[in-house]
Amino acid sequence: MDYFKKILRFAKPYRIFAILNIIANIFYALFATLAMVSLFPMLAVLFGQTEKVNIAPEWKGFSHAKDYLQDLLNFFVTSKANEGEGQALIFMVTLVITMFFLKNLFGYLAMYFITFLRNGVLKDLRNELYEKTVSLPISFYSEKRKGDTIARITSDVLEIQHSFLSILELIVREPLTLLFTILAMLAISAKLTLFVFIFLPVSGYLISLIGKSLKRKSDKVQKEQGLFLSILEETLSGLKVIKAFNAETKFSNTFKESTKRFYQFSNSLLNRQNLASPTSEFFGIAAIGVILWYGGKMVLIDKSLQPELFITYMGLAYQILTPAKAISKASYGVKKGNAAAERVLEILESENPISEVESPIDQKSFDHAISIQNISFKYEDDYVLKNFNLTVRKGSTVALVGQSGSGKSTLANLVTRFYDVNEGEISIDGNNIKDLSKKSLRSLLGLVTQDSILFNDTIKNNIGLGKENATQDEIIEAAKIANAHDFIMNLPKGYETNIGDSGNKLSGGQKQRLSIARAVLKNPPIMILDEATSALDTESERLVQDALEKMMQNRTSIVIAHRLSTIQNANTIVVLHKGEIVEQGTHTELMQLQGTYKKLVQMQSLSA
Repeated sequence: MDYFKKILRFAKPYRIFAILNIIANIFYALFATLAMVSLFPMLAVLFGQTEKVNIAPEWKGFSHAKDYLQDLLNFFVTSKANEGEGQALIFMVTLVITMFFLKNLFGYLAMYFITFLRNGVLKDLRNELYEKTVSLPISFYSEKRKGDTIARITSDVLEIQHSFLSILELIVREPLTLLFTILAMLAISAKLTLFVFIFLPVSGYLISLIGKSLKRKSDKVQKEQGLFLSILEETLSGLKVIKAFNAETKFSNTFKESTKRFYQFSNSLLNRQNLASPTSEFFGIAAIGVILWYGGKMVLIDKSLQPELFITYMGLAYQILTPAKAISKASYGVKKGNAAAERVLEILESENPISEVESPIDQKSFDHAISIQNISFKYEDDYVLKNFNLTVRKGSTVALVGQSGSGKSTLANLVTRFYDVNEGEISIDGNNIKDLSKKSLRSLLGLVTQDSILFNDTIKNNIGLGKENATQDEIIEAAKIANAHDFIMNLPKGYETNIGDSGNKLSGGQKQRLSIARAVLKNPPIMILDEATSALDTESERLVQDALEKMMQNRTSIVIAHRLSTIQNANTIVVLHKGEIVEQGTHTELMQLQGTYKKLVQMQSLSA
């Protein structure tokens, strides 16, 4: 129930619908009982068993309430019968129809109101899940499969709706229906009702034995669903590689193995769940059989119960089965929903290690320098950066070079605070970036990565991502600086052209120039370029490099370079090896040192 309570907090904004649902359910339960009880006077008329009462009865207190109500009913029936037996029958039929109509009307209203609550909870839960998903650090998703996260936001949330939120429909209606029905049964025959209730705990215990392993089985189903969604996501992302290496069969077999396990887990879960309804109905019918035997004896042998009352009693007893079955299914739903809720709450309750201080600094400008002081960082066990020191002054260009794995991209991730340093600190104008609000820190930074990350939208919206309400003229100016305007104008719809998933309708050079245009439009004082030209052909590289040089004018830039020819004009070149600075200086100074940098330049010259 702990998970249920945690999910239920999302229902608070929709309290009014819950209240209206409760009111409607109270009336539903009342009229459901009265609908059955109203059969009694009609049966009494049909069997000619109505006691003639010509004087309206007097109220003599609650101890005589049953006799008073029966006499009052007989008085009405008698008054109608005096007008003719047909009139009495029409009155009774109208009464029965009215009771059933009111029962169904309030049943509909209860469902109507709960719909807004259920869908509202679903909407808010998904929104909070999405916000949490976006706010969690990148490191969180390096440990989890993306498909599993998608499964939690989609199928697990739906499972919560089908299980937990279905209980909200039953939590008032079914218990009240049971209560009113039992009270009516006690009023008709306390002896028979007490006899019946000897059997209910036994059947309830037997039913509960079925549901004990539902949570464990449900958990397996949901985890497996997350796995095959991950396989699907990876397949779509890497389709070119899969086809190029003829790996379709390998991936297909992996997917089939996952769906086979899902098939087996689902069969086991659903078969056990499906056992709930027939089992509860069987025990219910067994109870009805016992009532028929014991009640029939009271009618036929003991003559202690009127036939029409016994028939009404049987109707009420059968009416207990529906709410009893619903409550039984709901208990299975809770067990099944627990697994889904646990997976959803795992994300919602995940702590974000990249947190803000209580009153973060909202830094609006960059005036002096970025200072990286004695920092060390590791992703897992081994340090990627060790005792690293660097100062990037305003207006300067600092290039980071070195072999793969030397820590260049890690430094960019630390400055943008995608990760936090283990030791030391990074500060901007003397303020530790941990003391800045994440929004103000990232508003000072522009990022162009090796992999151009674009979205399935128009060129205009992709460029305008970093600046809300950017004008068409501003977008065009940014595209011109990025050498992108000419190729955009040659596209079918110009700036309104949709570029497809991940921009796959464009070439690598075109995508990279759109990324640069996006960074230009944002117009940040600090630019981070993470191997922005390494994946391009010579012509595209020339256009992109020209665009980068235009963009870097009058800006502070940290350039992570693979092709050393692109950074020879940098104010400072920092050579990294296994997370440590081995050389530092201008291109000319480093070439004169005859060290690591010169070897890297010569190796690239030979490979070119």
